[in-house]
Amino acid sequence: MNKKKVVVIGGGAGGFFAAINLAESNPEVAVTILEKSGHVLGKVKVSGGGRCNVTHACFVPKDLVKFYPRGNKELLGPFHQFMTGDTMEWFEKRGLQLKIEDDNRVFPTSNSSQSIIDCFLGETKRLGIAVKKNCGATEITKTPEKWVVKTSFEILEVDAVIVASGSSKLIWGILEKLGHRIVEPIPSLFTFNTKDTRLRDLSGLVASSAEVKINGTKLKERGPLLVTHWGMSGPAILKLSSVGARILHEKQYKFSISVDWCFEYDEDEVRETFTGMKESHPKQQLQKTRLFQLPKRLWFSFLNYCQIPVDKNWADISKKEVNKLIETLKRGQFSVNGKSTNKEEFVTSGGIDLKDINFKTFESKLHSKLFIVGECLNIDALTGGFNFQAAWTGGYLAGKSIEFD
Repeated sequence: MNKKKVVVIGGGAGGFFAAINLAESNPEVAVTILEKSGHVLGKVKVSGGGRCNVTHACFVPKDLVKFYPRGNKELLGPFHQFMTGDTMEWFEKRGLQLKIEDDNRVFPTSNSSQSIIDCFLGETKRLGIAVKKNCGATEITKTPEKWVVKTSFEILEVDAVIVASGSSKLIWGILEKLGHRIVEPIPSLFTFNTKDTRLRDLSGLVASSAEVKINGTKLKERGPLLVTHWGMSGPAILKLSSVGARILHEKQYKFSISVDWCFEYDEDEVRETFTGMKESHPKQQLQKTRLFQLPKRLWFSFLNYCQIPVDKNWADISKKEVNKLIETLKRGQFSVNGKSTNKEEFVTSGGIDLKDINFKTFESKLHSKLFIVGECLNIDALTGGFNFQAAWTGGYLAGKSIEFD
């Protein structure tokens, strides 16, 4: 009897996961992974600074979906079938130990993404999965009986196709010819460019308790804010960029933000703190005071911005200076003109319209035996292992769902 054949398009996280789970479920199926580049699992290699942020230690589906600006409703059902704990068990059963860090991100105990890559390559070898590099799909068509996948080197006739090609414009175009709707792809994880003088020479500085609002919208996020050479990054900014991806794209990445540099203290508490310093430490210089957990260099920068000498004593600070300092701390206004992305960890909002997918199996609603997983879909998440988890879940369900008569 001839073996059924399945092609997985894309040698990334979702593609390998789908191929391995398919081969385990259907040992009689011949599985082939097609990767357009000369190496596989490139995004796994660089993720988490080379450590691979495998997933996030959130074990309740209704809580986990909150980290997905696009795809949260659709992923709720799939996460009830396969999510964080299942992912961790999957790897640990294959001898790869994981650890949960203080911020709930999950990494290999080896602290090396190569451990994940070696696990996948070992599984493909064990299961007889063919991995073809420099062999990207250039066309996908359907005949009454088969799927036909063309590459630069050959034409493959197969019984099912799993598309896990990430943010590939070529593959999106191919799927569009098959009738799938494409949501315009745009960046969804980026930093804010600003040349504000308050941030000059502060690159690398972290404000641990910032709240950032996009002026003129309802968008706001809290968390650490990192000052960079080009502006602002860190969890608060990256969350905003993800949740507000469409709105910021429409603004052509030119907008203003309001930053509360110490959101854990309301305005009255800040004012009372300043009053307390005037009364209890009148002769202490402002430069020798560290308030609201602000980094020293940031505090100096704000004093300079408010034109308050850093060697001034608290007793001599005026009401006008206090008001300006409070305004700077609680409602600092910054103009953003452009964005920057880490190309190695680039995440896209957009892709195959989610209405075209059956999320019980990740099969196309338009064509049987065509499955689409990972970032090829209009699903994206905040940083912290969530994008990988969506890939693991989709790959698992697709691989386990393929059956032949």
